[in-house]
Amino acid sequence: MMSSGLATLCLLLLHTGARGFGILPGKSLNHLEITKQAILNATVQTCHALAQTEGTNFNFPTQPFTAEAVAAACSAPQSSKTFHRAIGFIQLRNIRVDIRFALNSSFHFDDEMFVQGRRIITEGMIAVKASNKQGNYEAARQKLGEILHPLQDFYSHSNWVELGNTLPNSNLIRADTSIGNIAAESRATCRSCDGDDCKNNILEDIISGSILTSGYFDIKPIFSTKPKGKCSHGGIVDLTSRIEPKGGINKDSFGSSHGHLHTQAANMAIAATSQLLEDVRGAAGDRPFLEMVGISKGSSKALCFVIDTTKSMSDDIKAVKSVTSTIIDNDVGTENEPSVYILVPVNDPGFGPLIKTTDSTLFRDIINSLTATGGGDDEEFSLSGLQLALTSAPFNSEIFLFTDAPAKDKELKSTVIALIERTQAVVNFMITDSTVTNRNDNLQQSRRLAVSDAQLYRDVARASGGQAVEVTKAELPVATGIIKQSASSSLVTILHASRNPGKADNFIFIVDESVKNLIVYITGDSVTFTLISPSGASQQSTDSAGSLISASQSVGNLKTLQLQKQVGQWEIRMVSTDSYTLKVIGQSPIGFLFDFVEPSEGPFGGFDALDTRPRAGLNGSLLVSLMGSESTTVTEVALVQSSGSEEIKGELVTQGNGDFLAQVNRIPSGEFVVRVKGRISSSSAVFQRQSPTNFRASNLTITADSNSNSILVPGTLLSVPFSVMSGETDGNLTIRATNNRDFDSTFPTSLFVESRNSTHGTVTLLAPLNTPSGTDVILTIEAKAPGGADMNYIVLLFTVVNTVTDFTPPECQLISLEANCTENCSLSVWELSVRVTDGTGVDRVSLREGNGTLNTSLAAGNENITLVSYTASCCSPDAELLVVDRVGNVGSCLLSAGSAAPLSVSTRVTQSTFLCISVLTLGLILTELGIQSPPISK
Repeated sequence: MMSSGLATLCLLLLHTGARGFGILPGKSLNHLEITKQAILNATVQTCHALAQTEGTNFNFPTQPFTAEAVAAACSAPQSSKTFHRAIGFIQLRNIRVDIRFALNSSFHFDDEMFVQGRRIITEGMIAVKASNKQGNYEAARQKLGEILHPLQDFYSHSNWVELGNTLPNSNLIRADTSIGNIAAESRATCRSCDGDDCKNNILEDIISGSILTSGYFDIKPIFSTKPKGKCSHGGIVDLTSRIEPKGGINKDSFGSSHGHLHTQAANMAIAATSQLLEDVRGAAGDRPFLEMVGISKGSSKALCFVIDTTKSMSDDIKAVKSVTSTIIDNDVGTENEPSVYILVPVNDPGFGPLIKTTDSTLFRDIINSLTATGGGDDEEFSLSGLQLALTSAPFNSEIFLFTDAPAKDKELKSTVIALIERTQAVVNFMITDSTVTNRNDNLQQSRRLAVSDAQLYRDVARASGGQAVEVTKAELPVATGIIKQSASSSLVTILHASRNPGKADNFIFIVDESVKNLIVYITGDSVTFTLISPSGASQQSTDSAGSLISASQSVGNLKTLQLQKQVGQWEIRMVSTDSYTLKVIGQSPIGFLFDFVEPSEGPFGGFDALDTRPRAGLNGSLLVSLMGSESTTVTEVALVQSSGSEEIKGELVTQGNGDFLAQVNRIPSGEFVVRVKGRISSSSAVFQRQSPTNFRASNLTITADSNSNSILVPGTLLSVPFSVMSGETDGNLTIRATNNRDFDSTFPTSLFVESRNSTHGTVTLLAPLNTPSGTDVILTIEAKAPGGADMNYIVLLFTVVNTVTDFTPPECQLISLEANCTENCSLSVWELSVRVTDGTGVDRVSLREGNGTLNTSLAAGNENITLVSYTASCCSPDAELLVVDRVGNVGSCLLSAGSAAPLSVSTRVTQSTFLCISVLTLGLILTELGIQSPPISK
């Protein structure tokens, strides 16, 4: 499963010796804390700037910053869950570098790999900026986490701090500048040392000459490539530190060779991370930057429709138009406004294209323009459309698929379920009867889906925790009401269970004081129930006058119940011989995020989040994070069989800050959900939450080459090696690889494997030459055991990046200046015209500081020149323009009218001006973090 939020914050705490910043609380600042502090601070700075621009109040949260407090300060408390997850995802990718690239010196600035390390950062920044420009924020987060690790390691593994530097090396995020005076390969840099003697083991001529060096690292001393006289990284794991010159120079923790400088190195890493984030923010713009870190203006949820648009669907499309208009009219401008709108039309013989927008008016117009045409046979590409939606919708989205036809692409069922597990999306099927014409008498009649066809949709819905609602076309407008109930970002699942085949069963769920708007969904035919409240009162499904249900509604195979709130343990006794599902939801700020994790096989131990299904029948671990309240604690984490009563409870190990490691002695073989119970300490009340997604374990283990580059260059073939290890079964595995962009791809369709052994294959991908930079490519590799009873998958995310040769920010040139500022500044204005030029063209000019009016236009006949006019009151004599070119290089233009005549103007936009602005911004960042900033020298 992909990372999901604060659970990933614990990953680094579990390491036993990662070679980046130290990892134990109280002993050091680590990659986890450095990354989190910088992201929180950058988010506060962005929201503060937005508030100033929009003329609204901004209240700085108290320090130390928390995700909840920062989201609230940004007027987006509903985004706290997605903010948590975004921070955790970035941290996971940062931490993973230590696990999967442990021996690649370029990712750690070891072995004096300064040029190579800087290349990883700058090429990664190009990918981050391109992804943000396309709105592909998960890809941006993935690459951002990867490049922050080497950036932060530079300050711990090199001698930058020992050289007396008090500010970050800004050239690490610029590809066209000098990193510094790097030691030649033949130049000695260290003397042998032991213990405290290592404080001064760097040679004096290296320090006095401001020569950059870093420690060499290897776990195989016999084959060590450490040149004579060079410094070592140091520490127990680094065996080069036993070769002359002995010792080390790393500052990863207080106990490291240069641990006395750990605090300076860690604070420098925080400042450098903040500086990189500031550059990414400048390229993206404030709103897109906030989207990247999980802060949305409205709800964190997406409104996502997959709609069959063939001829028989005209009534269904009419219902979609109605519900879309209602949601837009009711929710725009509120905290329930969807963060993004997604539409995937499905027709025959094709499907798509996917339409994704944040513009509610545009989305309404697109939906209203839909017409029902085409078709011709009974089956449609419904699962293909759903697959496309799952690869583009945000994590934990709710998707609604409208159709009256069977799936033509049933072979995609396992792929779709794999993507559901990865994204934890909830998929609801709105299945209507279809109208067919009898060829003999030309009469029209309604026809429901065959049981086997409907069961496919039921299986997918159940896997996601959604509903398969089967209604007539006349009933559809009523059934679509569940879409409106799903709009709130504070929805939590309290219980979800299914029985197929149906049988009588009793279900327990707990309602706590934080839950409101309690709703029960039941799907199935001929289902009866008895509801028992915490007070002991009961009400049967046939009793319409009971006291426990305030409102109920039945349409097709769906029944919804609005419960009267009572805190405590409820019971619902279900009776049916037909298959059914039961779901209890409510609104509450208290929720949880989790990851399945496994011990790392790398040289440093620790845990890594799984990108695949866990191993069936073996022990396993989950990292669980509570959110929404500081007064809650977890008392139980259990894996609960989806279609039965078996529960496997985990042994809890508290990690602090609301994070828990749950270790189970066995992962179930069948479908299961994750259930969390806990206690609200302020009232001693018990709460219960559950994952809506059903998960499966597997006896197959699939891995992809961790050294595969996550960047895809158009026109260049990318090879992705993978391996599959079998359990007790041998034979031919069925292999399938799909990607969301339908790029040309090759892969072996079958691989032979012996029991308890591995087999290997390679997938190739080729992006067309005209693919835009920032396009995200999601590759799913599946392996099915002989007979198809067992399968596993791995989902990989790539970013398409075109080659970039321009690393120079845009420049500003003064064209004209007019002003008549008097002592009474409120009665006069000043006007300025500026020419902004760039070799690849200017993408955006915005006002970072100033209260005037800004207008831009392209110069006639030259698209690489943008003309800017600025008018402001003489009471606001200073302004700053942020200028960004088409590949994401960020520059700044300082404008000043002065306070009195004669007017003074400064419009220099040189590299030194840009770096000066960065340093000034950095000073503000350091102040916000409580770090004393040194004076800025000339």
